[in-house]
Amino acid sequence: MKLIAHPLSGAMPDIRPARATRDWIDALPDQYGYRCLPLNIASMHGWEVCAPCRVSAVWTGGKGIDAITVTAEESHPLLPASHFGSGILTFHIGVLFRTPPGINLMVTGPINHPKHGIHGLSGVIETDWSPYPFTMNWKFTAPDTEVVWEKGEPYATLIPVQRGLVESLEPEVRDLDSDPELAAQYRAWAESRSQFNADLKDPTSAAVTERWQKGYYRGLRPDGADGCPEHQTKVRPKPFPSQS
Repeated sequence: MKLIAHPLSGAMPDIRPARATRDWIDALPDQYGYRCLPLNIASMHGWEVCAPCRVSAVWTGGKGIDAITVTAEESHPLLPASHFGSGILTFHIGVLFRTPPGINLMVTGPINHPKHGIHGLSGVIETDWSPYPFTMNWKFTAPDTEVVWEKGEPYATLIPVQRGLVESLEPEVRDLDSDPELAAQYRAWAESRSQFNADLKDPTSAAVTERWQKGYYRGLRPDGADGCPEHQTKVRPKPFPSQS
């Protein structure tokens, strides 16, 4: 299984395996955001495409292409530009990607990496056959607000997606008690969560020492049994060779 990158600008952009760390989580009390395994796993999915230098952009609120002003710390072939108008800023990634048959690439804003005044748009590309490059676009949400990407800060995330998977899943609704084992596990968890939250009010309780329940993080069922042999606490995308 190969993810092949063909640089188009003469230089390979800065593409790295996605990381779990986020500045806004680092700033939280006790960095409690890192306790959320689903959030961490999402943050580590795919590869991040990073700014080649410090660049800022401001949108006046107008619809024209000239309504966005881009200022870069240095000249570079992969700087963003106003291309579509209507407050949309475009990053040219400068790579033609090839994926295995049946695998698309989703390009989206960096996962769990919000920016004030702008929102990353998402696209899905059939990179197993397409000879056409794609861009990463951002939509300004606030006028007269300077948005900055520091050098090395991600402006896009690339995530492989199996084509046809969404259509192959057939949605269905069932009563929880139709699966007695699952129902019992859920209710055991719900009871333990209620008790844990109540115990947190007692500074001498074990819950205060434990701080948070770790069953899902550890891949355990409510009774302590193993939940899944393939349970993940980390995702480790491989780096591109030039990025090793």
